[in-house]
Order: sequence, then C-alpha cells, then structure tokens
Amino acid sequence: MVMSIVFVILLVMLFIRVPIAIATGGLGILGLAYYQGWAIALSQLGMIATETVLSYEFAVIPLFILMGNIISRSGLAEELYNATNAIVGHYRGGLAITTIGASGGFSTFCGSSFATAATMAKIAYPSMKKFGYSDELSTGSIAAGGTLGILIPPSIALVFYGIITETDIGELFIAGALPGILGVILYVCAVLVVVHFSDSKAQECEEVSFREKLQALSQLWAFSLLVISVLGGIYFGLFSPTEAAGIGSVGAIFITVLRGKFSFKSLLEALDDSASTTVTLIAILIGSLVFANLVNVSDLPFDIVDWIEGMEMGLFGVLFVILLIYFVLGAVLESISMLLLTVPVFFPIVSGMGMDPIWFGIIVVVATEISLITPPVGLNVFVLKSVLPKVELKTIFKGVFPFVIADLIRLAILLAFPSISLFLVQQM
Repeated sequence: MVMSIVFVILLVMLFIRVPIAIATGGLGILGLAYYQGWAIALSQLGMIATETVLSYEFAVIPLFILMGNIISRSGLAEELYNATNAIVGHYRGGLAITTIGASGGFSTFCGSSFATAATMAKIAYPSMKKFGYSDELSTGSIAAGGTLGILIPPSIALVFYGIITETDIGELFIAGALPGILGVILYVCAVLVVVHFSDSKAQECEEVSFREKLQALSQLWAFSLLVISVLGGIYFGLFSPTEAAGIGSVGAIFITVLRGKFSFKSLLEALDDSASTTVTLIAILIGSLVFANLVNVSDLPFDIVDWIEGMEMGLFGVLFVILLIYFVLGAVLESISMLLLTVPVFFPIVSGMGMDPIWFGIIVVVATEISLITPPVGLNVFVLKSVLPKVELKTIFKGVFPFVIADLIRLAILLAFPSISLFLVQQM
C-alpha cells in the first residue's frame, strides 16, 4: 500500500513537470526515512552520490557525450547524408532511406536520439520536400531514425542499464549492434511499403556517377576508422568501455584537426555541452538509485514475484506484462526516466526467472525506444516539431505510425530469437 501511494505521487509529480531527479530522489529519501529512519536515509543519499560520481564505469558517459559533441560539430551529419544519398537516393523512396541510414550512422557517434532527430531534420527535410515527399513520410523517417541513437552503441541508455543492474557495459554495447542493424533494415522496409502504397509523389534523385559515389564515401574513412577502433577494441578485449570512450574522444579531436574543422571555440562549446548534459544525467541517476533502494527495502520485487508465481504465467507471460507496462508508461514518461524507474523493479523478477540480463537489457531499451515516437508524449516527435514548427503534430504522429509497427515487429523477433542479441557477445 505504501509503495502504491509512492508511485501515484511520483507519477503526479512527473506529470506536473517536477524534475525527475528531485521527484525520485525526494520520494526515495522520504520512503527510506519511513522504513529505516532519517539517519540511514540521508547516509544512503550521501553514499550513493559519492559512489556514482567516483564510479569508474560512469566515466564512460561524459567521454562518449564529448565524442558525440565534437563530431556533431564537424559536419559529419551532412557528409553521412550525402554519402548515403549518393548510393540510394536515385531509388524511389531513396531520400527517406538515406535519412534512416544517415541517422543510424550519426547516432553511432552521437548517442542521443534527440540530437540525431534535430540534426537530421535540418539536413534531410528540405531535400525530401524538394522531391515531393509528403510531410508524413519526411517527418516520420526523421523522427524514427533518431530513435536508433538509444540502442546503437555507444548508448547512454545501455550505460544506465549496466550501472543499475551491474551488467558488463561492453557486452551490452556489442549486444546492441545486431538489433540496431535489424532496426535500420525494418525501417527501410517501412519506407518502401509507405512509398509503394501511399506516397506516390515521392520522386527519385538523379543518379550520380560511380566516381562521385566513391568520392562521397571516401569522406567517411576517418569516422569509420574511429567506430571500428572503439567498438572493435571492446569486442576483442583490447580495452574497457571507459578506455574506449577516452580513445574515442581524443580520436574525434584528432580527426577534426586533420580535416581542418577544429577550433578552440567549438571545443569549448563541446566541453560546455558535455559538462551540462553529464551533470543532468548524474543528478537523474542518483535520484533513481535512491528510489531503487526504496523499492528494494520495501520488498516490492519479492511481492511481485510471489504474485507472478501465483499466476503461473512463465517467463514470456511476465515479459508480456512488463512490455505492456512500458507501452503504458511510454505515453506519459520520457525514455530515460522510464528506464531508470522500472529496471530496479523488473530486473530482480526476470533474473530470478533465469532470463539473461543482457538479453533483457536489449528488450527493455527497444521497448523504451518505441516510446520515443508514440503518442501522446513521443519526445522525438516534439523535438522535431520544435525544429519544424510549420508541420502539424498530428502529421508527424501519422508519419511515425509505420515505423512503430516496424519496431513492434523487431521486438517480437528479438523475443523469439534471443541469439540475435547474444551472438556477438558469445564470440567476444
């Protein structure tokens, strides 16, 4: 009963826009004080805050954020778009496919769904409008392509999941690769279906020569080398994810210098943005970990396990209920908040039933990814609306619908075939 009241209060606080760090941290301290007294509650806050800030694993977040901020200022997004467009732009629906592919590539560096969607909106939308693409397909492909940033490594969501569940972050990164590629493929299929059945006005671009295609692709050699170095180093055990993030940040600076796009002003801006984002994420993580301690102290996971055992649903029945809860929460909460609030409750349940923690992490992040483009919140949709104010919100939501269907198909495939998530991890 106490935890039911706590969750209701939490949802109300989030609904009226109380910052999640304050909502979760404040309720966590009050709840711990109720169960264990103020002295223990405050000592828990101090201990969690200290351990989080000093955690070696947490250093991966500011370093990868810095890498993304540096590269996003180097013109990579435009080059990715131009290179992809040179390959597939001359096909019907090619510009939308170009947007999906460029978003997937950019999110590999950026790690942020919002930044990917906002950046690609400025680059891709004018081109698609020029060639007759409807607002639905144009904005839908941009908003959906932006969601790839939450899963394709380096993923901040997977870092948070790894910290909360004490799962190897490097293995989570590698596990996200194939599901991320599967997401790109299914999004491309969604584009082809939409173009075939509804967006008949979408025109093809003029095909460029083979030499021009090679020239466009050659601009990406340095960034491709950086991705291979960072993820390959983790995969082959040459360095840890934190070390890989450091190498990636230094490598990003080195590449921008080599390409003549480095300036101390842009570096200071990248450092400032990275520091601001990191502090925000630290505050959210500390508040969520305090709230997670409250959940554990209240024995809520054990009560849920007892209820599930009484229902005799089995692992897939439990997963079905969990995913339903994610889809409902996705209507009112943004993705990271939802992840941090739910994982401490659900992880003990599924791990106690024998589910692989890496597989569950991928399933959770994909479910969270879907919430980025589903109404009524769909934060990627609102980010896109802020960049393209002339496009109606209902138009964007209509445009993302085929991509939501593609995401649900991917989720079903990943549930049916765990080996897709675990294959590369098992080869590490």
